[in-house]
Amino acid sequence: VDVPTPIALPFAYFPLTAGRTAGIMMPTFGNDPNRGYFFQNGGYYLPINDYVDLTLTGDLYTNGSYGFRAQSVYSKRYKFRGNINFRFENQVTSQKGFDDYSRGTIYNIQITHSQDAKANPNSRISASVNLGSSQYYRNSLLQQNLPNTQVNNLSSSISYSKTFPAYPSVNLSLTATHNQNTNTDVVDVTLPTLQAAMERVFPFAKRDGIKKGLIQNINFQYDLNGRNSIRTDSENFGTGEMFKDAKVGARHRIPISTNFKVAKFFSVTMGGTYEDIWTLDTFNQRFDPDTQTVVRDTISGFDRYNQYNFNASLGTTLYGTFTFGEDKKIQAIRHVMRPTISYGYAPSFEQYYDEYLNETTGALVQFSRFENTIYGAPRLGKSNAMTFSLANTLEAKVKDRDSTVTEPRKVQLLNSFNLSTGYNFEADSLKLSPLSLTGGTNLFKNKMSVNFGANLDPYAIDNNGRRINTFNINSGGGLFRLTSARANLSYSLSSADFSREGREREEEEEDPYSGANYVATSGGRSDDLFGKADRFNESGFAGRESDDIENPVYGTKIPWDLRLQYAMTYSNSNRQNEISNHSLMFSGNVSLSPRWEVGVSSGYDFKNKGFTVTQFRIVRDLKSFDMRFNWTPFGRYERWYFFIGIKSSLLSDLKWENRSQPPIRR
Repeated sequence: VDVPTPIALPFAYFPLTAGRTAGIMMPTFGNDPNRGYFFQNGGYYLPINDYVDLTLTGDLYTNGSYGFRAQSVYSKRYKFRGNINFRFENQVTSQKGFDDYSRGTIYNIQITHSQDAKANPNSRISASVNLGSSQYYRNSLLQQNLPNTQVNNLSSSISYSKTFPAYPSVNLSLTATHNQNTNTDVVDVTLPTLQAAMERVFPFAKRDGIKKGLIQNINFQYDLNGRNSIRTDSENFGTGEMFKDAKVGARHRIPISTNFKVAKFFSVTMGGTYEDIWTLDTFNQRFDPDTQTVVRDTISGFDRYNQYNFNASLGTTLYGTFTFGEDKKIQAIRHVMRPTISYGYAPSFEQYYDEYLNETTGALVQFSRFENTIYGAPRLGKSNAMTFSLANTLEAKVKDRDSTVTEPRKVQLLNSFNLSTGYNFEADSLKLSPLSLTGGTNLFKNKMSVNFGANLDPYAIDNNGRRINTFNINSGGGLFRLTSARANLSYSLSSADFSREGREREEEEEDPYSGANYVATSGGRSDDLFGKADRFNESGFAGRESDDIENPVYGTKIPWDLRLQYAMTYSNSNRQNEISNHSLMFSGNVSLSPRWEVGVSSGYDFKNKGFTVTQFRIVRDLKSFDMRFNWTPFGRYERWYFFIGIKSSLLSDLKWENRSQPPIRR
C-alpha cells in the first residue's frame, strides 16, 4: 500500500472558468451488435440565466435508432428549486425486410420541485414525478440506465397544501398521485385527493384555560377526504378512456372524545367516531336465469351511507418499590405496572344490504350496493369486544463504582414486558383471544439487546389441528397452549470498548443498534445483517476528514468493530413443534490503516442449513477520491462491484464503476 511510482496518469481535466459557460458535450463511441455503431450522450449545455440551465443530449445509431434527452435545473435561493428531465428513444431492431425487424418508441419523464419553508409558511407546493413507458428502463439503449433494469414501479406525487391559521385552524391539501407497475402495466392514479383537517375543538372549555372533568374535556375534530381514483394502463394513460371507470367519493369523519379521572388514580377515556360516506356510483347485483350468471349493474348518481362506533378505556399506574439499603450495591428496585381495560362497540348496518337467490347453488347471497365503491361497503355484523393489557417495566438504583459520586445510577432491568388478550362478546365460540406476550431489555451497558415474544392459546385443538371451543386445561393440558415463540439477540463490540477514551465516551453515547426500539428480524435472511444485500454507495470513511494524515499506520492500535445477531422462532400452532427460523449472523470491519478498511458480513441459517448473504468489502480513501470493492461470492445475490470517484457531491459524476451481471436462475 502507498507505494510511490514515477508514472502519473490523469483522471480528469478541469477547465477553470469564472462562471457557467455554454458548450458542446462530447459523446462516447461504441458498437452494438443489434444496432451498429453509435454516438451516446453528445449534446449541448446552455446556462439560460442565473436561475435556470438546459442540457440537451442525444444518441445516434447507424441502423436508424436514436435517443433524445432534455434536462433543466432551476433554483432560486429561499424560494424554490427543482429539475425537469425528459427522455425519448426511437428503437429500431434489425433491418427492413427481415423477419425480426421492429420499431418502437419509449419515453420517461421525471420532475422534482420543492419549495423553501421560508418562502410561504402557510402555503407549500411540491412535486416528484416519474412516469413513462413501462419497459423504459429494461429496453433503454442508454448504458447509464442499466442499474435501473430491476425497477418494477414508477410513482409520482404532486401536492399543494395550505394552512388557515385562524381558530379553529384548517389544513387543506390537494394531491395527485400516479403509481405504475412496470411488470403488469397497471397504472393507478388519484386525480386528485382532497384532504381537509380541522384542529381539535373544546366547545365547553376556554381556549387558554386548564380543562378539568368530563364536560370540559369533550372535544371533536372534522376530517374530509375526497378522491377520484382511476385504474388504467400505460396505453390509455393520458387519454379520455382512462376516466371511463373512475371511482369518485368523499368521506366525512368526526371523532369525539373526552377524558377524566375516577377516584383520583384511574384515567378514563371515552369517545366515538361518526362517518358519512358519499359516492357517485353504486352497483346492483342480480342473478340472470337465462345465462345462469350474476349480473352487476352500475347505478349512476349520488348515494351515501353513514356508520359510527363507540370506545372507552380505563387505566391506571401501579408502583412497587423494594428497598435494600443505601449501603448495598443494589439500593432499590422499582416495578411499574400499567393495566388497561378497553371496550369497543360498533353496530351492524344491515339496512344497506340486499339479497338475491343464486338459482345455481340455491344459496341466498347478501350484498351491498356500495361494494366496490371507492370507500367500500358499510360494516356488516356487530362488533362488541373488550381487550385487556398489562405493561411492565423494571428498573434499579445501583451504587456507583466511583466512591466520589453520591447519587446512585438508574439501571433499566426490563425495558418492557407486556401482556394482552381480549374477549369478543359477539362470537358464537372461541370468545377469548390468545394471550400475547412481548418483552425486551438491554445488557452490558446497552451493548446487547434482547427481545422476545410468545403467543399462548387458551383453547385446545382437535386431531386436524383446528381450534375447538374447549379450554386447553379441560382437555388434559395446561392453562395455555404455546403456539409460537421468538427470541432475538444483538451484540455490538468494537476496539473503542477496550480503550479508556471509548469507555468514557460510551457513558455519553448510546449504541444506535440497541435499545427498546431495536427488534431483530428472526429466521434465515436473504440480506446481510443491516437489511441490505449490497452497500455500494456507502464508505467507511464518510465521516472522516480528508486532510492529510501524518502517520498513515496505526501500529498496534487497529480500529475494528463487530456485530453479532441471533434469531430464533418456534412454531407449534397445530402440534408441529418445530423451529421455523434459526440463524446467526455477524458483520465486522477492520481499519488496517487510516485509509484502508476491510469488512465482511455473513451468517448461518440453521433451519435451511446454509449461509446467509456473505459479502466482502474493501474501501480505500484516496483523499479526494473514494475507491470501493464489494464481492458477494455465492448465493442468490452473487456479484461483484467496483467504484472509484470523487467525494465531492459537486463532482460526483466524475467516477468509474463496473459490476458483474447477476447470474441467470431458471
